[in-house]
Amino acid sequence: MQLIVQWILSAVALVIVSRMVPGFILDGFLPALVAAVIIGFLNATLGFFLKIITFPLSILTLGIFLLVVNSFMIMLASGLVPGFRVRGFVPAFLGAVVLALLNLAIRWIVKDA
Repeated sequence: MQLIVQWILSAVALVIVSRMVPGFILDGFLPALVAAVIIGFLNATLGFFLKIITFPLSILTLGIFLLVVNSFMIMLASGLVPGFRVRGFVPAFLGAVVLALLNLAIRWIVKDA
C-alpha cells in the first residue's frame, strides 16, 4: 500500500513541477503516473550505475552533479513516455531541482502523518 501511495505522490510531484518549470510538459495525470514509474526505474538501474561512475565528480561538486545525472534520467524518461516532454537540458535540470525539493517535502510530510 505504501508503494502505491509513494507512486501517486511522485506523480503529483511531477504534475507540480510541470506547472512550475517552463519546458517541462505533462499532458495529464496518466502520463505523470507512467513517468513516475519510468523515472524510478531509470534511477534504480541506469541512474545508479551513472552515480557510481561519477562519484568522484559528485564529491568535487558537493553533490550538485547528482542533479545533472537526474536531469539526464528525466530527459531519457521524456523520450520514452508519451505525453511527457522536456524541452532541453535547462528545464530538465530545473525540474530535477524542484522535484528533489518536492520529494524531500513529501517524505517529510508523509513521515509525520
